[in-house]
Amino acid sequence: MIELDDVGLPDGETDVPALRHVYGRFPTGVMAVCAMHEGDPVGFAVSSFNTVSVEPPLVSISVQRGSSTWPLLSPSPRIGLSVLAASQQALCRQMAARNHFDRFTGAAWSATRNGAVLIDDAAAWLECDLHDVLAVGDHDLVVLRVRQHRANPDVAPLVFHASQFHSLSVAG
Repeated sequence: MIELDDVGLPDGETDVPALRHVYGRFPTGVMAVCAMHEGDPVGFAVSSFNTVSVEPPLVSISVQRGSSTWPLLSPSPRIGLSVLAASQQALCRQMAARNHFDRFTGAAWSATRNGAVLIDDAAAWLECDLHDVLAVGDHDLVVLRVRQHRANPDVAPLVFHASQFHSLSVAG
């Protein structure tokens, strides 16, 4: 029998470091979420991407409440999601930095005519518009409708697991 730890401690508090450690056992891809704002690219990195529906084509990301970047992105007519490549670890760290003014320094990117920003040489790209936002805990669950998409089949995605970056390999 497996004994699990309680999420809520007796005084009603959560052991946040322990819970984050458990969450970190699930490997995820990493996305750059970006758009143009007042003539400049803005964006951030997320590892909380999910496919939601094929008909209609919907995906979701989780955005920490209090993000200073999301309010700049959310009014955009289109938002670009780029599945970062295994070779883009440094860019991922840069996109995750607190100072959102330095996130695109040295980055190669393109803007669509609708204002979505897509990172060059990524593993895949989605151009989306905002479908719905649900307040959930300390995050907002952002549901996006996919309007355009493209995969780069020759590029391996970046994987985040146990607070480290990894590359995929074929199991034999």
